[in-house]
Amino acid sequence: MYRLLTNCAVTVDMFCGFKNMKVIMQLLSFVACVWIVSAAENEIFSSTDQVMQLVEEERYLLKIFRNYITIEEKNLNVLKGILELLTQRSNSEDSEDSEEAMSNPVAAFKLIQRMRIEWVTMVNSTKKSIYEEFQVILHSDILKIPSNEDIAGAALGLFSLQEIYKLYPDDIVKGTFFGEDEAYLVGNIAYKQDKFQLAFHWFLYSLKMLNHPDSRPSIRVVTKEILLSYLSTSAYKFGSLPVAINYTKQLLNLDPTNDKVKHLLKSYKTLQQTSISYYPNIFKLSTKSHNTYEALCRGNVPQKTIRRQRALSCRYSTGGGNPRLILAPLKEEVEWNEPRIIRYHDIISDNEIEILKNLSRPLLSRTMTKSGILNTLVSQSVFLDEDNTVVVRVNQRVADATGLSMETAEELHVQNYGIGGRHEPHYDAGFDKDERIATFLIYMSDVKIGGATVFPTVGAALQPKKGSAVFWYNLKKNGDLDLRIRHAECPVLVGNKWVANKFIHEFGQEFRRPCSLSKWE
Repeated sequence: MYRLLTNCAVTVDMFCGFKNMKVIMQLLSFVACVWIVSAAENEIFSSTDQVMQLVEEERYLLKIFRNYITIEEKNLNVLKGILELLTQRSNSEDSEDSEEAMSNPVAAFKLIQRMRIEWVTMVNSTKKSIYEEFQVILHSDILKIPSNEDIAGAALGLFSLQEIYKLYPDDIVKGTFFGEDEAYLVGNIAYKQDKFQLAFHWFLYSLKMLNHPDSRPSIRVVTKEILLSYLSTSAYKFGSLPVAINYTKQLLNLDPTNDKVKHLLKSYKTLQQTSISYYPNIFKLSTKSHNTYEALCRGNVPQKTIRRQRALSCRYSTGGGNPRLILAPLKEEVEWNEPRIIRYHDIISDNEIEILKNLSRPLLSRTMTKSGILNTLVSQSVFLDEDNTVVVRVNQRVADATGLSMETAEELHVQNYGIGGRHEPHYDAGFDKDERIATFLIYMSDVKIGGATVFPTVGAALQPKKGSAVFWYNLKKNGDLDLRIRHAECPVLVGNKWVANKFIHEFGQEFRRPCSLSKWE
């Protein structure tokens, strides 16, 4: 997707400057990127589902494009015919002595009349081009061309995946041709974000792609000189001085007379003589992390956690004798015993899931964390009210499973995470006087790789399983925030993650979950 973002942004800028028939040839490159154009006001890069919906949008645009070319070709054939006719008429009236020929009043009249009729016909024919109408389609409000900020946002999504799952460029682009210019642009964004190790690896990948058989030197932007320069400075800023010296030497070999590079190499060598002997390995992405959140996302679950989870139990639950569950008890699994985290299997049907998705798709808007900056984009989401019977049924099922009142609960919150979509460690409570006493998280899709819900403090990692839901209390019985329940949503590496949250508030739960005076409960 990132590669198409960059191609589309460049191609559209180029395309919009054409005002003649050459546009037909330029449009061919435009088709390659129209699929990333959104048919709504929503941003598309934090939701996989929005990207999937663009398949139909692309078919529609291809149809328009195909019809446009057909009409223009027919009009061009008409213009060619008129040109041939005008040329023949003009040649037949050519004379070495035009003044003598036109002294004949009949001949003069015929010429005047012919030029008036035939050239007016030509002018009217040229007006039949639908180029301007096609431009209106391209610039209409229903289409949205990616901005430079969108490109940066897509790149930051790649960095998030690389940092958490320790992926190299070859791992990220596997199965997709990613050229030297695209890799250079990603590296440049990483460099500006002070992510010098990631930048180094993208520049290194770009250097490798310079010699790829599918590389296109004629339209290449980046050069070996540029890449060696960035490799040198990236390594230096990361702290790998010997590597910086190595690439500076390679850069000097390209132009031994370059005084600036000579001076840089001398500076690096002087610094090496006076600095420490240990340098970080810029070539290897370290899998060691003091960040439990990232380790859990990578599947590095502590052995004590595995042993603890093996001792947990499953059962059929009637919710303490709830009449609605007597004949259809819930499949309840204890994922963690303290704090208690429960998973309910088959809590929602595939049909209900599709209905909730279809209700949500037209309303999805981008969700951001509280800081609101570019690299905290996590998903697209919407709150669904109880206008639909499925929403009503789901809310009732949550009430039956938890035994809590839904009177003060928030509306059902549906989210769609895209590639790289995540939500970093946070608490669901601690914001309002009427606190969220509990969270009921429904998984509406399986995820191929990534997308786990992790609890760093206790070391639990829960994988998304379509149709299931997990439930936990955010507050202790004494009303204090349970600090152990801090959790996060890991980035989605491969797949499309849909969830629905039901945030349950403490008001109205006084007799359903009695308070405690103990500071420990």
